[in-house]
Amino acid sequence: MKRIFSGVQPTGNLHLGNYLGAIKNWVSLQKDFECIFCIVDLHAITIKQDPKELESNTLEVTAAYLASGINPKKTIIFNQSSVYAHTELTWLLSCFTPIGWLNRMTQFKEKAGKKKDAAVLGLYSYPVLMASDILAYKATHVPVGEDQKQHLELARDIANTFNQTYSNNFFPLPEPQIFGEATRVMSLRNGEDKMSKSDESDYSRINITDTKDLINLKIQKAKTDPHSLPSKKEELENRPEAANLLGIYSALKNEKLDKVIKEMSGKDFLSFKKLLAELTISKIEPISKKMNDYLKNKDYLKKILKEGKEKADDISSKNLLEIKKIIGLLII
Repeated sequence: MKRIFSGVQPTGNLHLGNYLGAIKNWVSLQKDFECIFCIVDLHAITIKQDPKELESNTLEVTAAYLASGINPKKTIIFNQSSVYAHTELTWLLSCFTPIGWLNRMTQFKEKAGKKKDAAVLGLYSYPVLMASDILAYKATHVPVGEDQKQHLELARDIANTFNQTYSNNFFPLPEPQIFGEATRVMSLRNGEDKMSKSDESDYSRINITDTKDLINLKIQKAKTDPHSLPSKKEELENRPEAANLLGIYSALKNEKLDKVIKEMSGKDFLSFKKLLAELTISKIEPISKKMNDYLKNKDYLKKILKEGKEKADDISSKNLLEIKKIIGLLII
């Protein structure tokens, strides 16, 4: 059995990067995998959150999943904190995780910066919780962006250490899945920075909830360079903004980047941006409208999460019990 696990943090302002880098790809995975898609609220609280906003954002991500085409009848959708196995397994797996491995995690270094000593333990041990998210369900595949590959490697190392310690193959070693073009969508204001919810400028990103007019405006204002669009992929080197916009276009159109470059070769950015805005609006506007419809019925969204929680709990609690038995913890 092939099983997918992945999740998105409920930190507000879901954007085009979240959609192209994750959610859009998840929809197609439902055909060939047993899928478990989580709202990772425990990961979100490594940074201080407003309690009311955190609850609201959790429902917003749920609505985005449904509006994008994730089917709750085929796929398990739940919020991470509702299933106790995630936190309990984190402690168990932390006992198989050397400090040196965590010290190598580049994302902690980037987020903590010069204030490493003031950073919370949760930010430091975040990768062990991520490993637990995956291994609690014995997931075989994990869709990841480039910035999460290191964390998945850690999950594989932890699983392998556990297996070797007890001379078994209890945990499968989860394989990464990185999809197509625009797996890492960059800022519209700076092609060398990742598109982010935390960027101060709202013009740096296309939010899933943006109106037609706002999407058009943001794309027209997107940073470019003075040259026309290239005829070869190699010519995108040292042109991060052009590479980003062409990557977004190819991902939205489900076409190879090489084909898009050939199609757009020699065009000026003004003409290309018009095409990109039309394409983006055609893909994002229907999702935004469906999201708003779902958000009018929060009881339905909570019902989906509750049903998903029960299914996730059934799988993870059985695996957790087996893990405890393997370790030798007394089961009463």
